[in-house]
Amino acid sequence: MLEIKRVRENLELAQQAMQNRGTDVDWLRFQDLDNGRKAVLAELEKLRHQRNAVSDQIAKMKRNGENADTIIQEMQGVSKIIKEMEKELGASEAAISEMIMGMPNFPHASVPVGKDETDNPVVKTVGTPPEFEGAPLDHQTIGENLGILDFSRAAKIAGARFPLYLGMGARLERALINFMLDLHTTEHGYKEVLPPFIVNRKTMTGTGQLPKFEMDLFKLEGLDYYLIPTAEVPVTNIHQDEVLDEAALPVYYTAYTPCFRSEAGSYGKDTRGLIRQHQFNKVELVKFVRPESSYDELEALLDNAETVLRRLELPYRVITLCTGDLGFSAAKTYDIEVWMPAQNVYREISSCSNFEDFQARRAGIRYKEKGKKGTRLVHTLNGSGLAVGRTLAAILENCQQEDGSVVIPNALRPFMGGTDKIAP
Repeated sequence: MLEIKRVRENLELAQQAMQNRGTDVDWLRFQDLDNGRKAVLAELEKLRHQRNAVSDQIAKMKRNGENADTIIQEMQGVSKIIKEMEKELGASEAAISEMIMGMPNFPHASVPVGKDETDNPVVKTVGTPPEFEGAPLDHQTIGENLGILDFSRAAKIAGARFPLYLGMGARLERALINFMLDLHTTEHGYKEVLPPFIVNRKTMTGTGQLPKFEMDLFKLEGLDYYLIPTAEVPVTNIHQDEVLDEAALPVYYTAYTPCFRSEAGSYGKDTRGLIRQHQFNKVELVKFVRPESSYDELEALLDNAETVLRRLELPYRVITLCTGDLGFSAAKTYDIEVWMPAQNVYREISSCSNFEDFQARRAGIRYKEKGKKGTRLVHTLNGSGLAVGRTLAAILENCQQEDGSVVIPNALRPFMGGTDKIAP
């Protein structure tokens, strides 16, 4: 959530930020509400001051044995007006807060201005896409030929956009999860956590999924609980409404969770394979840091996620999201895209974002600076390290052989019991 004071005092900057993000805001309504709030507040303060002064006068009159009934009666009328104005002020502030809750984060100054994904600049490209004698097969065909993926039976069990892993496919998915968690905990300094996969409304609101994106979520019928769309949600809220000690920062967490998304509005897109599923596995990286270091921490987070692809020897590239393609809560985002030979394109496999204090303000996550009064909001960051199903899909496509087998990347073989190939 944006700081209301920041929007109020930098209105032109806020208007430009929302315009760059392609977000329509009724600024006339915002200003009318804010001006009305100021007028009510000013009058309310006068009446409160008057009430306090007269209360002192009444107390003095009573001590002197004087009759204060008339003044008391007048003040009862003033008190009634104050209560009515307090309700009016509360309604104005609630309406302003509702508007603020619907505004996305300000983009960082380094974020390129652009309309959509076509305006995202490429930061770097790593690795060389493999060459094949004929047209490479897509990962669904490879997986079904090897008997390790079965989408038709998954559809029978649950419906479209659900995967069923079998045999070495299930083992490969598990191996990827263990490989990623071990890498991030032993080499990158993250603490492993295993959070709830179901969360409440306050938690969803803290990271920015609610109220704006409720249609994208799976909600439990009759209950105010939601299936998590990403581990970012429960892990960021570990420190909801807490004040951390500055000495404890930075805090790094990594978590494996299944993720559940309705994919509302994506019908007809990526209908084959593991790219866009209602349920998928992911390893997430989450950071709580001091504001001064958050952009250095973003670069380190990006490198942590890239390391997975480097170890697996998969070709990839990094792009910076432009203002029009940024996620709601993010101030800056790098996307990592892995090469998918069958589609002849790079596909997103991780988003690494700095949310600055946007999520921390919503979730109430602060820290106490040593020797200073008061508290400050932390900066939160997160990134996929990585999306597991998409990583498996990239391995099947990039490591496919002419005989129909798939070579297991060297880094994964210890997690596969030494298996170096999945053969027909």
